[in-house]
Amino acid sequence: MSRLIAYVVRFAVILFGYAVASLAASAFLNIMFLASTGLLANDAPSAVPASLWFSVPFAALFVAYFAFMPAIVVILVSEILGRRDWLFYALGGAVTAGVFLGFSHRMADAGFAVSEPRAIAAVIGGGMVGGIFYWFSAGRWAGSWHEAGRA
Repeated sequence: MSRLIAYVVRFAVILFGYAVASLAASAFLNIMFLASTGLLANDAPSAVPASLWFSVPFAALFVAYFAFMPAIVVILVSEILGRRDWLFYALGGAVTAGVFLGFSHRMADAGFAVSEPRAIAAVIGGGMVGGIFYWFSAGRWAGSWHEAGRA
């Protein structure tokens, strides 16, 4: 019974970590978009922070949707291998973003593809930020369900 509880708790931690990673990647992409418009922190009106309160969680829904399948593969590999280092998750986030970029390039809708080099770098950077934040919230305990089952 304790092994089942360890699995359920670990699954909840993984879901929480994925939500945190999606929010972090979304915040990174929003900040990159604001920076690309030439808006500096001194020039930002008072409406910008208020708009981020809405746009970051809203964009996180799209980030979570498009990154779900490749991220699940990275998360499963990390759980099975027990990887707990931040670099694995940062590179896994970059691979997840790269897979998304590859799929968006191959889709029939040409308007959906990300083709500008700065946008590609921003998406890959967002994947890396999401991976690091996943490590902060859930990845440092990857494979802990192995240890709980042995106790």
